[in-house]
Amino acid sequence: MNNELNFSFTVNGREKTFCFPPEATLLTVLRDNGYTEVHNGCETGECGSCVVILNGVTVNSCMVLAASAMDGEILTVRALGDVHNPHPIQRAFAESGAVQCGFCTPGQILSAYALLTEKPSPSDEEIKQALDGNICRCTGYKKIIEAVKLSAVRMKGDDDE
Repeated sequence: MNNELNFSFTVNGREKTFCFPPEATLLTVLRDNGYTEVHNGCETGECGSCVVILNGVTVNSCMVLAASAMDGEILTVRALGDVHNPHPIQRAFAESGAVQCGFCTPGQILSAYALLTEKPSPSDEEIKQALDGNICRCTGYKKIIEAVKLSAVRMKGDDDE
């Protein structure tokens, strides 16, 4: 007997139906269906590599049962932009040197996006709080914080670029 579930989600603005076992995490379902920008790091909710925005809230997708996200709206970093048309946050991360190996970058960018959507002019402490739980082993956090600050300026249109 097949105990797989069929559920619909809206991923990056497109409605999708996925088939998966009841115990599947949102991370597994997304990756199994081609959303490889959602990285599989620790599978314990510690590293932030698997961050997505689910119904407007950043979540570690490795800690969310996919069935609990039924009919949910999911954003991955792919929804923001790509190499040909990057979002201001993606561009600021690249220009600030906040990207090295890139493994943590999608989670960092989505966390920054969620923050800047709610608080266009965050303080350093608010930036640090928003990025808490996103582990970077390459760059340290100084350049990442600088990238978020630059993103805030650009998203408000205060940049002379």
